[in-house]
Amino acid sequence: MQVCSFSLCVSLSISAECVRELLENVDFPGTDLTQLYSPDVNHCQLLCTKHPSCLFFTFVRADWTRDNRHFYCYLKSTPSGQPNSQSPVLGVTSGYSLKPCDPCLSQVYQNMDFPGADYRSLFTADYEECQRACTNDPFCQFFTFVSGTYTEKPTRYKCYLKFSWTIPVIPNIVARPMVVCHTCFLTTCFFPNTNIQGNDMEALLAGSAEHCLSLCSAHPRCTYFSYVTSDGRFHCYLKNNPDQMMTEAMDDVISGIPARFCQLDNWLKTALEGVDFPGMDIRYVMLDDPETCQTTCSQDPHCQYYTYVSENFQSSMYRRRCYLKRFITMPMPPKVTKVANAVCGFSLRNCQTGLK
Repeated sequence: MQVCSFSLCVSLSISAECVRELLENVDFPGTDLTQLYSPDVNHCQLLCTKHPSCLFFTFVRADWTRDNRHFYCYLKSTPSGQPNSQSPVLGVTSGYSLKPCDPCLSQVYQNMDFPGADYRSLFTADYEECQRACTNDPFCQFFTFVSGTYTEKPTRYKCYLKFSWTIPVIPNIVARPMVVCHTCFLTTCFFPNTNIQGNDMEALLAGSAEHCLSLCSAHPRCTYFSYVTSDGRFHCYLKNNPDQMMTEAMDDVISGIPARFCQLDNWLKTALEGVDFPGMDIRYVMLDDPETCQTTCSQDPHCQYYTYVSENFQSSMYRRRCYLKRFITMPMPPKVTKVANAVCGFSLRNCQTGLK
């Protein structure tokens, strides 16, 4: 059996000393964990810092000329904790994780756009006012401001507020016998065996209807959701229509509405048996039961959720393993592009001077 769950006691401090040195025009070739988009090397370094396994990185700068991989951020790791090699390459910058640090993202980026992830727009006099609007909106993680000299007049002075997940979004969920997962949920009203028709805006994976509820509650545009469990699926459909909600009877579907004013860090906890959350492992430890695995995850400052493999699992080499896991919850633009007369940046909520 495997057991999965989330930990809500997450701290981002790490005792290791920061290595702040950035190596310009140096590549750490190979050993990639994943590739993400970043507007600059500092954001790339923070992505590495928040990733559960990243120890160092290579960022492809705007002056890269070999191909179109501008703003690519390659997160990397090795068992030794050090790059296997270093190569001189023009147009890239490499560096190391800053896991002991949690600096704010105060820099703005001229002539650049974070396309997509919009949930609201308004007109502001300048990018500073747009950034203040983002900082004071609890859902806003980053923004793009279109200046008064932009080519398309109707969108000049427009401020686009953008969203990215600040709670764990599970990259994959698999039904497995002898597996238990643990998830957290809010107590609210569900509509069992009920589907809410249409108006889908995003499809995600969720371990339970309660997990789907938490995703809907965290998204600024989600007005209701439907959670589908038929055929071994774990699909959470976030929906948007503030004007009406049309329901229909449907087996293996649970629907509901978001809990906007509940504290998401006070979810109740329940185990999900026969479900695995593969990937995003920090490490694994050998333990005797899922309860100890959950306690270990809660006590680890980097663990957000876990999977426990019971002693009855079909493959003996995986039995009694407790996999501690983490999802990157810092602001991540879906893409970064060059756009003349646009300015983009991040919320200043984590900055000491952000709300002054």
